[in-house]
Amino acid sequence: MHDLQENLVMLTRAYPQETLEGDGVVVNRLFPISKRMNFDPFVLWDHFNISAGHGFPDHPHRGFEAITYMLTGGMHHKDNLGNDAFVSKGGAQVFCAGKGIVHSEMPAEEGQSVGIQLWINLPKRLKTIKPSYQQVLSENLPVTTFEGGYCRTIVGEGSPIELHTDITYQHVKIEQNKQYQIYINQGLNAVIYALSGDIVLAGETLSSTESLLIEADEEQNLSIQAKTDSEFMFCCGLPHHQPIYQHGPYVD
Repeated sequence: MHDLQENLVMLTRAYPQETLEGDGVVVNRLFPISKRMNFDPFVLWDHFNISAGHGFPDHPHRGFEAITYMLTGGMHHKDNLGNDAFVSKGGAQVFCAGKGIVHSEMPAEEGQSVGIQLWINLPKRLKTIKPSYQQVLSENLPVTTFEGGYCRTIVGEGSPIELHTDITYQHVKIEQNKQYQIYINQGLNAVIYALSGDIVLAGETLSSTESLLIEADEEQNLSIQAKTDSEFMFCCGLPHHQPIYQHGPYVD
């Protein structure tokens, strides 16, 4: 960890750990791992690549919200609320586990299904709310273009996805030698996760699956430059500043 801009922002370089989950699925897990259990309000970050015949059969959850964003392929979601839906590249499936939900997530029947699953903690007062599900197709998520790239907003301004925690979540694609500005409001925690290529931020170069965890004590305007054609994920959220009790599929 090191300081930037006279302690106005703290950066931690982070690497995922290969973890076996579900039915034969190996994920690149940024957290929770032994070195890093969570990053308030975020409690899980998995970068998955699933082939047909594997996946996540019925299993329970409670105490958080989850977003599965698809980069390629697709995911079939079924749950005990009666939802039965499939989302493909560029779309997202969202559930609030609340007091408890049982669901399955199985990939497309052909090819590889690649995406990011992000869990966001629920504040203590909302741990026992009713579970719910949302699905948004690619064409319904807003895309903004800039010189040399584009940004798809999964959660944030223009997105129909609604959560119980205030976060911004984006997928950015940027061409070699182009720049993109990241804005982080005061008091937020943020994750920048490289999907492909090489990007430079605050003197750090991130390659595929590498990330920076950012704690912003004051509002930040950070520039990201692409050394090669690159893609990355950006999310930031307001910490709950409450104890987080994680055990398997539950966050109590």
